[in-house]
Amino acid sequence: MSIFDGKRLTNETFKLDVERMRRGWYSDKYFENIGRMLTALSAEGYTFAGHHHNLPTDISPDDISVGDIEVEMQWFTRRIGQTIVVGVDKSLEMLRHCTGYFNGDKFVDTSDKLEVWAVQDGSTVTYDGDPANILPVIKVRGRYRDFALLETPTLGILTRSSRVATNVYETFVAARGKPVLFFPARFDLHEVQAADGYAYNIAVKRFNLDHEKDLGPFISTDAQGDWWGGAGGGTVAHAAIASFLGDTAEAMMQFARVLPASIPRIALVDFNNDSVRDSLRTLDATFAKYRELKDSGQNTEAEKYRLYGVRLDTAGSIRDVSVPPLGDSSLDLGVTPRLVFNVRQGLDSAWERWDLPTSWEEAAKEFCRNVKIVVSGGFNPDRIRKFERLGVPVDIYAVGSYLFNNNGATITDFTADVVRVNVHGQWMDMAKVGRKPCDNPDLERVW
Repeated sequence: MSIFDGKRLTNETFKLDVERMRRGWYSDKYFENIGRMLTALSAEGYTFAGHHHNLPTDISPDDISVGDIEVEMQWFTRRIGQTIVVGVDKSLEMLRHCTGYFNGDKFVDTSDKLEVWAVQDGSTVTYDGDPANILPVIKVRGRYRDFALLETPTLGILTRSSRVATNVYETFVAARGKPVLFFPARFDLHEVQAADGYAYNIAVKRFNLDHEKDLGPFISTDAQGDWWGGAGGGTVAHAAIASFLGDTAEAMMQFARVLPASIPRIALVDFNNDSVRDSLRTLDATFAKYRELKDSGQNTEAEKYRLYGVRLDTAGSIRDVSVPPLGDSSLDLGVTPRLVFNVRQGLDSAWERWDLPTSWEEAAKEFCRNVKIVVSGGFNPDRIRKFERLGVPVDIYAVGSYLFNNNGATITDFTADVVRVNVHGQWMDMAKVGRKPCDNPDLERVW
């Protein structure tokens, strides 16, 4: 699975569309074209006949079968700084199951002729912007035409998964180790959820390893946990509150009554644009029921009414009524630091309004102060860092589309280059100008 368990995922997990991948269905057409050309040259018995080769002067270009040329190719990212590498295992399964050629309608598997080295998912690489100074994440030696078609899909999974994982990791760093909910499923095709959720989980593990934390993953769909056994979780949607005629507290009371206690009770409190009021109404209702059940000895049932948190999701074009205008609308709109402070203050002091016997006061204080604040809606590392610098009492950040960000510093494009060719049994450097064969101490022989 990754550096964290030393195991690699197989096609049992990925379920590749092997037949069409072998035929180039997922490959840029120029790779299919060159494969056809090399196959034809091999069948003709063609040998190199050019006059401007790049071989050393003491190496003869004679009798080199270009159609059967063996190459060394390396895969690497061009993201500046540190990248959390994910997508290696799936790339290896593409190579394992789709390397070869068709003889008529029969596929001849030549993957056992490859030499393959790779890092583990969850490894890190750094890049300083010099493409001649990179850390390969996969290195392959073999007959080029047998695996040329796989450059496109291998680069695709490495690029996307590593970008998501690195964006997630940097978000955790900005949040100073507070939980980050993975909420981007609605912003892309459903087919990518398994790979994205796996990348998120690897990023969580990498953060825990690097920062000596023990954070758990929080995904929103079951599909996001498909490759690693995770399960989706969630709170309530605005649509559910609308179904209860805008009564947030009643929606949460029925949620608590019907659903098992293992699902955290997190109230979405911005529906009426009065987050403090609806937080307190929900807190009042859940505590009253919790206390009633505890007093009657129904402790297990009482746990269903323990309010785990409230989520603030005020749109960036709206000012919550609890946030008086300051004149600069940018400081008023959406989920602002002042809004979070207001909600926290309201939650912490709510018990003071309740008519409680002395024996219940400490439990009531704890009930209120244990309610966590979750924020969502346009959060990214820059905004999270601002909240953290200000000491805003956020407990959990829910982050969505930023985790797919592919702009500027978050561009994580991977490239694959042929850097050597096998000539008369010797591996000769043959990289394009500006590139060269590089090594990575984390590469391990795969097969």
